[in-house]
Amino acid sequence: MSRRELALFGTSADPPTEGHRALLLGLAQRYGQVAAWASDNPFKQHGAPLELRAQLLGTLIDSLGTPQIELAQELSSPKAIETLERATKRWPDLEPVFVVGGDLAGQIPSWYRAKDLLQRCRLTVVPRQGQPMAANALERLGELGAQVELLELPVPATASSAIRDGQESSSIPEALWPVLLKHNLYGLTSKIAP
Repeated sequence: MSRRELALFGTSADPPTEGHRALLLGLAQRYGQVAAWASDNPFKQHGAPLELRAQLLGTLIDSLGTPQIELAQELSSPKAIETLERATKRWPDLEPVFVVGGDLAGQIPSWYRAKDLLQRCRLTVVPRQGQPMAANALERLGELGAQVELLELPVPATASSAIRDGQESSSIPEALWPVLLKHNLYGLTSKIAP
């Protein structure tokens, strides 16, 4: 009998979008249990401090009303291998499945101890609409020993960067507006919540 699976999903959540919402719900349907956290991606600049991004992600998760999805902020680390080690200690009976967006698949070989990470868990890559995956990304991951699943989910083509750049706010989940406005994040105080 195979072990139950746990989807591990770290995100910059800068801010979380309707895309994050759809992805979390899709992961819960596919894997049963999802642990999510806000992270500091060493390859990105962040618009809000980690503590506020974690609060936003927690607010989004609470609004889903889905007990299989939980905020596990204690998993957050700039090193994915440390996150995996924390998760396997907390959930020793679950099979860890590390989840990344397709736009990050090409970065994974440059991560700290990437080969070790990929040999200790399964990897799921979720393509993002409008964001092409790096050429040969899946092949390079396979060469490092990754067991890769490509998971197509109906995730809207949203981008946190478009919100940070002031280009659009319609992809902000309604539950996040009070927190965003309270902390005057992303220049949204002049926008009217839906």
